[in-house]
Amino acid sequence: LNVGLLALALLAAYRLYLRWGTRSGPGGAARQSQAAALPRMKRRDFSLEQLREFDGARNPRILLAVNGKVFDVTKGSKFYGPEGPYGIFAGRDASRGLATFCLDKDALRDEYDDLSDLNAVQMESVREWEMQFKEKYDYVGRLLKPGEEPSEYTDEEDTKDHTKQE
Repeated sequence: LNVGLLALALLAAYRLYLRWGTRSGPGGAARQSQAAALPRMKRRDFSLEQLREFDGARNPRILLAVNGKVFDVTKGSKFYGPEGPYGIFAGRDASRGLATFCLDKDALRDEYDDLSDLNAVQMESVREWEMQFKEKYDYVGRLLKPGEEPSEYTDEEDTKDHTKQE
């Protein structure tokens, strides 16, 4: 019960931080304008290796995966960029770290993580994080399991989904 209450408190604090903490601080305006200058990313699927390229350091675009879905969090570079409090998740599958509220390297896997060892409360937390990311950031594709082939997305699907999110 205490873990559940802690999880809810952290979730509420994070939502408040996202809502009111996004005011630009020093350098924030420059990061936000750089993010705004990037064209919208076309829909595609990513292997873990491909996802790692989008960590905000090697590439100005920042992506992360939650529950098998990849989101473009570049506009949240203040949080997910190399200097941000959640920068450890940039270019990675953040599911385990978000589910366990762990911001350490221990929460990251270098191989595909099926999350099968998480308990029901942790899996519900992953789903809640996924919904929050869907509301705030662009969904850009799926995180591929080993050996899985990427989907081919049409420009029409891509445009329809981006229009629906706005």
